[in-house]
This record gives sequence, structure tokens and C-alpha cells, in this order.
Amino acid sequence: MSCKNIFAEKLNIGIMMKGRYSQYTLLIIVLLLPSLSIASREKILLNDNWTFRFVYQVRKDSPRRVDIPHTWNAQDALSGKEDYYRGTGIYEKRIYVSSAWKGKRLFLRFEGVNTVAHVFVNDFYTGEHRGGYGAFVFEITDVVEYGADNKLTVRVSNAPDPGIMPLVGDFNFYGGIYRDVYLLVTEEVCISPLDYASSGVYMVQRNVTKENAEIEAVVMLSNSGKDRPVDVCIKIWEGDKLIFPISTSASAEGSVFTSVPGDTSVAIGFSIRKPHLWNGRKDPFMYKAEVTLLSAGKEIDRVIQPLGLRFYHVDAEKGFFLNGEHLKLRGVCRHQDRPETGNALRLEHHKEDIDIMLEMGINAIRLSHYPQAECFHEMLDNAGIIAWAEIPFVGPGGYMDRGFVNSPTFRENGREQLKELIRQHYNHPSICFWGLFNELKTYGDNPVEYVTELNELAHSEDPTRMTTSASFLEDGNDLNKITDLIAWNKYYGWYGGSPKGLAHWADKVHKDFPQYKIGISEYGAGASIYHQQDTLKAIDASGWWHPENIQTFYHIENWKIIAGREYIWGSFLWNMFDFGAAHRTEGDRPGINDKGIVTFDRKVKKDAFYFYKANWNREDPFVYIANRRHTERTSVETVITVFSNMPEVELFVNGKSHGRKRPDGYAVFTWEDALLKKGDNTIVVNGYEKKSVKTDRVIWNVR
Repeated sequence: MSCKNIFAEKLNIGIMMKGRYSQYTLLIIVLLLPSLSIASREKILLNDNWTFRFVYQVRKDSPRRVDIPHTWNAQDALSGKEDYYRGTGIYEKRIYVSSAWKGKRLFLRFEGVNTVAHVFVNDFYTGEHRGGYGAFVFEITDVVEYGADNKLTVRVSNAPDPGIMPLVGDFNFYGGIYRDVYLLVTEEVCISPLDYASSGVYMVQRNVTKENAEIEAVVMLSNSGKDRPVDVCIKIWEGDKLIFPISTSASAEGSVFTSVPGDTSVAIGFSIRKPHLWNGRKDPFMYKAEVTLLSAGKEIDRVIQPLGLRFYHVDAEKGFFLNGEHLKLRGVCRHQDRPETGNALRLEHHKEDIDIMLEMGINAIRLSHYPQAECFHEMLDNAGIIAWAEIPFVGPGGYMDRGFVNSPTFRENGREQLKELIRQHYNHPSICFWGLFNELKTYGDNPVEYVTELNELAHSEDPTRMTTSASFLEDGNDLNKITDLIAWNKYYGWYGGSPKGLAHWADKVHKDFPQYKIGISEYGAGASIYHQQDTLKAIDASGWWHPENIQTFYHIENWKIIAGREYIWGSFLWNMFDFGAAHRTEGDRPGINDKGIVTFDRKVKKDAFYFYKANWNREDPFVYIANRRHTERTSVETVITVFSNMPEVELFVNGKSHGRKRPDGYAVFTWEDALLKKGDNTIVVNGYEKKSVKTDRVIWNVR
């Protein structure tokens, strides 16, 4: 069978050109092209050997060497200094531009600079970017000197600006170039890196079922030179197996490009029968889409993007469904910072975070409260974790100030940040929801009309995904009725009340507003691993005493409520990790929000972590003794609580068995009649499953 016949059997092909050149007749070709070993595009990392100074440091000896990622707030913000420096820093670097690059195009790509960046090349102004969490690209082809070192200067400001999201937030606004910087080198005709710093390739999933997937590949093209006909070739790979290529060629008379610099787009529709679906944690399979530009048969550019095919919906009664199967979304929220480094995270930091989340057994994540690193999205794709990605439209919650200013500047900035979020992360199958706001208020400048505008913009940019938001307003507020889904931040049992309040609230909202598709966007409680107590005593959440057992109790009781309600489409515990919040004065030290179930440095997993692991991770058998850090005790009478995903656990106190128990419905084993002795006590538990035995051990001292 010929190649043509093979692909004719597998494909239904539709090809369309968009933009100024749609009037030309196109010659459609289906052919097998060899994979070229050398890509024509160069991507050069520029992270090393920068200098940095604050804007007020004007002496010649002021700059000091730094490497990117970098923030200047790693020390002051994380020390609990509320007025940490929010001003301007100056970064400089020398980059060599080869003479071999003459006739090519050069772009600078910044993955993240907080918050405003002004870029200069050889002291010539190149561009401005406003917003701290999206990537941006500037072309520098016409301002560089070839065969020489070129000076790159970036002025960065994280000063508060009423025209830029976010205006306020319960987290630190670290300043600096805190994500990677690249130099891109392309031919004059290329897959555009200038479309909101996207890949220039959008794999639009028009209609996906288990039987058939209809896809439209939209490729953004850019030309800075003369007329040049090009072919756009798309190859889809299933592992190492080439499934098919598709190519479109413009005729010589009707070139895709003219000598006028500018952009156009090519849209290529095709289908895959019996697609291998991206199926979350169960099977996060992805095809690979390889898009190549050819000119006179020669490759001139190439971009590779993931293609994870899936379909999903949310039902107001039954919750979330992935590929036709119900999936309870067990999620966490995550901030992107650490001690000593602030938000200047490296690849190994993101990888460690993913590994810890997978150990606990999550299948969903809310990327709060802003777009996060590209590499982290790739990890979510590969792990099969459903993602809620959101713009930094953040209200003050229980604090002063405002999250919305009804000014043209602010509104335009929000629209731009939403476009950046969607276009830069469009091809990630893990993302199922675009988040539009968090904890906004409606007095004064009311954001309802603006959020409605953003919701329409999100659907215009991406008709394939749902919108959602995180509210804390009363149930019937108009702000809760705009996005496709709605979720609430609820802290019953931490900021007053008891966990039972969550059940009463959720059932009432579901009854009063049956059309709502209800989620829990945040729920959590603070805990210090250094604060231990014998009993569950009421505390002041804003005080300096945050005992760990309160957090554990809170999460046990809240999860019981959430797990038993199918109509809650997803829940996202706050927070996966402790994080920096300079204004916080509580817990065991200032400047930290300690609602994480893992410590800020990722070294200690709190008791609540193991409660969730026992409920969410059935693959890795373990036993864990709770309240283990309460090593110095005053009473011989105690309750011993164990978390385990094993069917039977036996307790030993000082070598004496207290019998075997089976879990309650939530992987909790409890011995209420245990007696300790004065002095040291050795507590051992064994978990049994068939021939497997797991053991945990602690020593408690009774004074």
C-alpha cells in the first residue's frame, strides 16, 4: 500500500487559509517528509552572568553579579518586613551576536519579570511589558551589532501600580527577572514568537470523542523580508511512530508572504479516528505535534507542541467528567515561592513540588493566583493533573484596599494578561479551566460588568474550555453568576464556626441555586510543626499559636463533607505548601502563611498530608502515626491516631499489642484507650495487606 493510501485511510483533511492571503488558490499536498536532525531555530539560554543594582545605586562599583532566575526580595519580604522593597532594579548583560546571524531574526524571550519591564539593547529602547506572570518577546534584529558584544539592559519595577493586575494579594510581589531568559534566532520567515509570546501554534480540539477527534491546527506566521512561498507541514507522532503529515503549499503566483512585514495564519483541519485520549492520572498520553516551515524544500523553522486529546464536562448534580467518566477532582492550591530564593524557582524546585503532590495522590491543582512557569505546566501534562489556571485578578479578601479599579488602563491590562494566559498555555491538555478572579468585592467600583467582559473574551480566545472563579461573596451575588463554573473560598472551623458549617452552606447553596456548578476553591487551616498540644483547644487564627493537631482535625472533618457530595465538582485545599506573605503576623514567625500541609522548605510533611495520602493514594502502602511531633507530654492517657491506606493496622505501646483495627470510611485508625507510662514510650504500628507489612515508630516522653 502506498503512503498516500495509508494516510487517506486515517485522515479526513480540511485546509483553510486565514487572513490577507485567503484569496489565493492553494495546492494541497499529502506527503511523507523525512524528519530533519537539525532544527533551523536556535534557542539560547541567557541566564548566567548578569549584573544587578537598585536604581538608586549610581556609583560605578554598585552592580553585583547575579544569575537568573533572580529576585531582590528573597530576604526582606521573607523576614516579615511589610514594607519590603517595591521599586526599581537594573539588570545588565553582555551578549555576543554572531556575524553568521546576519539576515536572520533575533528575539529576546522573557519567561517572567515582576512587574514592569523596560528593555534596552545597546541603550536603545526596545519595549515595555506590564504584568508580572506572563512571558513576553521583543524582536531586536535591527538594534544589534553583529560580530560584537551587545549590551542588554532591563529596568524592572515591582512598585504598586493601579493600572496593573494584581493590585493586592495575600502573597509577596517579589521583584526581579525570576524566570528564564532566551535569545531566539530564526529565519526571516518563521512561526511567529510575537503572538503574545505563544508558541505560534494552536492545536484546537474542535470535537473529541472516543471514536473520533477533530482538530484544527492554527499556525501563526511572520515575515520580515521579501516574497517567499512556504510550505506548512504538520506531523503528528504517537511516541516514535509517525501517524501522519499534512502539508499546504502556496502557489508561486500567490505567495503566502509579501514584502510587507507582518503576520498571517494558516488553519489546517484534520481528524484522528479512535484517538488515544489523555486521561488524567490514569493515562496522561500525549501525541506530539511537529510544525515545520519549508521553503524550496528546505526546513526554515520548526515548533513542537503537545497534543493531549480529551473531552470533559461538569454536571450541576454529578460533578466533573473526563472522557465520559466521573472524576472527583481532589486538588490543591500552589504558590510559586520558597525560602531563600523567593519566587526565583529553578527546574528542580518545580519537579520536587510535583513529586510531593503525586505522592499525596492529587489529581487536580489550582494555580493560584497567577500564571505559573511553562515547565510546571509541562509537568502537569505529563503527570495527568487537571489544572485551573488563572489571571492575577485578586481582591483583598478580608484585608483593606481593592482588587478592581474601573480605569481604562487597568481594564486593558487585565484583557492583555488574559490573552497572554490563554495563548501561551493553550496547548496544555492539563488545563481545563480558565480562572477569572479571586475574592473580589462589589462595593464602589463594581467588577460585575468587567468580569462579564473578561468571560466573553476568554470564550472568544478559547471556545473549548470552561471559565471559573473563586468567590467569597454571599451566594446570590451577581458576581457568582458570570463564569461557567463557580467556586468559593470557605474556612469553616478556622476563621470562626466549625467544619460542620461547610456542609450546611454547601447544601443550602445547592438547593437555592440548583443551576450553580459548585466547587470549593480554597479551604484550609494554619499549622506550625513546632506547636503541639494534647487536646483540641480553640485558638485565635490570627495569633501566634497554631498547633498542628487543629489543622489535622480541620482537614479530616472538611474532607468528609466534601467527599460525600457529588455535586461539588472539585475542591482545592489551601495550601499545598507554606508560602511567603510579608504582612502576616501569626503562627511561629512573621511573614509566612502556614496553611500549607507541607512546610515552606518542603522538608516536613505535616500530619494532614498523610491523612490525604491515605485517602487519595492507593498505590503506595504506608502507615503513619499522627501527632508524632508531640514528643513531650504531660498525661499518660492519650488517643493514638494512625493514617494508612492499608486494610488493617496493629498498635504496639511499649511492646504490648493493643489489637488490630480496620479503618473508618476515611482511612483513619483510632485507639482511644491507650495508656502511656512516665518517661519514654515507644509507639509502633504495623500495617498489613496480604503479605505486605509496613511499620511506623515514634517515641513520646511523659514528664
